[in-house]
Amino acid sequence: MEGEEFAVGCFLSIKTTLGDEFEGQIISFDRLSNILVLQEGLESGPRRNIRLLKANYIKEFSLLRQDEDPLDVKKCFLDLTSLQAREDSAIRQAEADSERFGVGVTSEAQTLFDALSKTGAICFLTAFLPHQKVEAFLRFILDLWLCLLTEFWRLPVRWDKTVIVVMNEVRVSSPYLPESVSGGTPAANERVRKVLEFERKRMQTRGTSQ
Repeated sequence: MEGEEFAVGCFLSIKTTLGDEFEGQIISFDRLSNILVLQEGLESGPRRNIRLLKANYIKEFSLLRQDEDPLDVKKCFLDLTSLQAREDSAIRQAEADSERFGVGVTSEAQTLFDALSKTGAICFLTAFLPHQKVEAFLRFILDLWLCLLTEFWRLPVRWDKTVIVVMNEVRVSSPYLPESVSGGTPAANERVRKVLEFERKRMQTRGTSQ
């Protein structure tokens, strides 16, 4: 097949050596690699499939019609405001995600961080409710149950170097044991200790079962 037959803008009906059949418009043809870049379909639309096809995998093709260059910059429109908004959103998300990964910490520390960040906020709000005459064991089970029900209510948890900071007040320092908790109110500190104890038990259980 001659390269000049693959002119940009041409609409082709193609059958490949693998048995695929499709129609599309040529966006570009790279002679060096012998690769065609095609926009599938015959009608324009907001969303199109782009296919890269090695020309020597074309079993047969027919020219449907010749059209203008689909990438004519004079006819292209870019919504710069929308693109800027998407970029800003991506940057904010990347910055938020970066705060969720500790630098120079162990995998165990990261696991404990993730457990705290997934803990429901209600679990910590109950720390500020009046104490009721409930058995300590039942209250602990209730707290864990609320945590599971509200896992999607993320707590504000971040890294301050190697220190885990919960709700901007409770600090958990290495080695991230219950006694490593400080900085918050007694009730909030106790809730963080409970989560650490629970997660460490889970980690031990997983370790012994492997």
